[in-house]
Amino acid sequence: MKTKRSNPVNKMELNGENQCIWMKAGVVNFKLCDNAYDCLSCPFDKAMSRAVKKDSAKVISWREAMRERPYAQRECRHMLTGRVEHRLCSNAYRCDVCEFDQSLDENDLNAAPAAPSIRNIAGFKMADGYHYHRGHSWARVEHGGFVRIGADDFTLKLLGSPDAVRLPKLGSHVEQTEVGWSIEREHKTAEMLAPLNGVVVAANHRVLNQPETAKNDPYGSGWLLVVEPKRLRPNLKNLLFEREATVWLGDEAKRLDDIVMETYGMSMAATGGEIVDDIYGNLPNVKWERLVHEFLLT
Repeated sequence: MKTKRSNPVNKMELNGENQCIWMKAGVVNFKLCDNAYDCLSCPFDKAMSRAVKKDSAKVISWREAMRERPYAQRECRHMLTGRVEHRLCSNAYRCDVCEFDQSLDENDLNAAPAAPSIRNIAGFKMADGYHYHRGHSWARVEHGGFVRIGADDFTLKLLGSPDAVRLPKLGSHVEQTEVGWSIEREHKTAEMLAPLNGVVVAANHRVLNQPETAKNDPYGSGWLLVVEPKRLRPNLKNLLFEREATVWLGDEAKRLDDIVMETYGMSMAATGGEIVDDIYGNLPNVKWERLVHEFLLT
């Protein structure tokens, strides 16, 4: 008879840390998910699956462990991860051929992300839980291993409301720290650097049709692309997160203020400390080309 590893732990909440499916099923004592619950591409899942094939008398798969439960306890993988509130699996945990799994991914690709917690850093908005590139693009890892990306609030305050946003086609490859898309205003173009490597699987048509959406809600409905990442973990190590990102954005605000002081002889704070929504439009002597070179193509 197949048995699980000794002393399996029960499911428990871990203060914001995500338990691996193998742990939730009670097969391993402790493992946190570091692959955005994309089990189909997870190195740990693949290694454990190989272990099952090698010695199934000692190790069973999480799928088999879940199938052994009464039907009323066979929670869908997406219920286990909190992606859906309630759903039981009727497909024997064959996620790779599950129509619900596929439709869920398709719906999520084109939906705006849930509203993040926002902080104000020196007059600019920063979303918690996002990773930031020094060229002011952001990346948000989502369920299924996809990554949503966009331009940050600093960019859209710097350039003002765009007349057009040019996005790559579906199936195109974007590379970390290479030009991924562009923003246009008054016949001027600002190219932006992609935050990571990946294949474009969705583009925000609302932004293409209403470019001001990117400025009005840069971390929500103004997202730009969804990519299937390549080399996600090493790419994320090159991005800024949490405290490091906060310090960086504060430094960027100081650099911008120094440029304004150099050009106009006065700080942006001289007007009362409020950062204007359209820095280029209100301070035209700070040239577009300089703003793009200094902040977006770094």
